[in-house]
Amino acid sequence: MSKAYVFTSNGGPEVEAFVDQDTPVPGPGELLVSVRAAGVNPVDWKLRTGVTRRGSVPQPFPTVFGSEAAGVVEATGPGVEGFTAGDEVFGNPVTGGYAELTLLPVAVTAHKPAGLSFRDAAALPVAAATAYDGLRQLGLAPGTTLLVTGAGGGVGTAAVQLAQHAGIHVIGVASAAKKEFVESLGAVYVESGPGLADRVRAAAPDGVDAVFDLVGGDTLRAAASLLADPATLISAGGKQLVAELGGAPVERARTAAVLREVADLAVAGVLRTHITRTFPLAAAGEALRVVEDGHTLGKVVIEVTA
Repeated sequence: MSKAYVFTSNGGPEVEAFVDQDTPVPGPGELLVSVRAAGVNPVDWKLRTGVTRRGSVPQPFPTVFGSEAAGVVEATGPGVEGFTAGDEVFGNPVTGGYAELTLLPVAVTAHKPAGLSFRDAAALPVAAATAYDGLRQLGLAPGTTLLVTGAGGGVGTAAVQLAQHAGIHVIGVASAAKKEFVESLGAVYVESGPGLADRVRAAAPDGVDAVFDLVGGDTLRAAASLLADPATLISAGGKQLVAELGGAPVERARTAAVLREVADLAVAGVLRTHITRTFPLAAAGEALRVVEDGHTLGKVVIEVTA
């Protein structure tokens, strides 16, 4: 038996609970992993509410929280090559990351570099990989200007850093409380809220070439109004709305190759995870509340085992 943090139905925090679960059995192409750290993301609580779903298959309950994890391989399933017990890995779990044991599919699992901590590795599979995929989708040239909304969160922080590494000028939109943090990343800060479009025009009189939205709603609408060509508008925060505005959702690659690339960038110092809060597994609910509150600075990580 192993401990896990789950939601027992769709709803609010009242449906969350700790459970003891049977040890997962790795199927073909899967790894049984002893989790060392798990990243916390907005998608976690959105899945709990039912606002977000994974595919068309009905949600099984109880469902273990967590879409990114790092740990040590305990066993491999049939047909697995390139991984063995004792390997340090990170990736996107199929049975949730807020757990002592989980299953990782080899298709979205990579070996953790020795120079990368479990904490930092656990912050990469969703946040950093989404930023990487989005920037690759935009294909911006050096010298162009990118507007990133939600620049102070996990994906936004990674997007700002990766864009600057590519020689792109970045304007970062975030709440006033995150001004100093966004500026420390090297972005030109613009405060979110009503009047956003006018503030961006003042900060970038020559205009912006693309928008990477991570917020949705009114922020996405305001950002879209700044573009002459909606084809350079992408969003991970308002997938339906961005399509209505002529843009596109972020196209996720979800491959081990992307995980290896962002890990190499992290080891090289190009990409810093900016983990600002850590919690033990016993405080998983508290960690989730920090992210669900919507004012997260950088990344939040749960340290499961030492």
